[in-house]
Amino acid sequence: MSLLPHHRVHDVRALSAGWNTVARAAGLRRHLLARTDGFEVVWYESRGSGPACYLSAGVHGDEPAAAWGLLAWAQAHTDWLRERAAVIIPCLNPHGLSLNTRADGRGLDLNRRFHLEDDAVCGPWRRVAGSRVWRLALCLHEDYDGQGAYVYELGGHRGRMASAPLAAAARHVGIDPRRRIDHSQARDGIIRRRRMPTHLPGLPEAVVLHQLGCPLTLTFESPSEFGLDPRVQAQSDFIATALAEFSA
Repeated sequence: MSLLPHHRVHDVRALSAGWNTVARAAGLRRHLLARTDGFEVVWYESRGSGPACYLSAGVHGDEPAAAWGLLAWAQAHTDWLRERAAVIIPCLNPHGLSLNTRADGRGLDLNRRFHLEDDAVCGPWRRVAGSRVWRLALCLHEDYDGQGAYVYELGGHRGRMASAPLAAAARHVGIDPRRRIDHSQARDGIIRRRRMPTHLPGLPEAVVLHQLGCPLTLTFESPSEFGLDPRVQAQSDFIATALAEFSA
């Protein structure tokens, strides 16, 4: 049985309805981040105290398993959400998700704009991200060229932090065997950021979170040309394992 009907994978209303149900069950507070292209970009905040875990998906609208995997994890972990400090952004680019496009309604790649304080989405995002103390950030993506799952680890931990979550995801989609991924050296599906990227025209979410003081950021990529169900499950299991390992 399919985890998600394929005709609903780009249904923003269905995704939002799922999160409203989770929010009620877990006592999450719902906030409006921005209105853009006829859509609301929302974020949820748990009632836990202390350094928070950050989880986001949907920066690129053609990477739907990230958004649905985050929801699947939340539906199965309302107890965790009731007890721990977390900020969750279910879909940063709902316009792109609705149209199955990487870019937003302006034709822009949000993941090159998180350094911009005057951006309609990334500006408000910076105010939320800059006002908290972080424990861990999980940025969820998919890769059209992916041959399995892989992770960017940012935080000077020599790849140790990414291993267990990646292994959990790999049960569903395998590990990407490439030694170079997106201009970076990879080893067993893990890319360790030693320096901030300089070849990009703008700064991605994970890098700006690191600049804002997040000690560990894991950017997870599932292979978007694999089957939908195993990708959603890989995303969900990656989140569950990462939080079990590092959010205590």
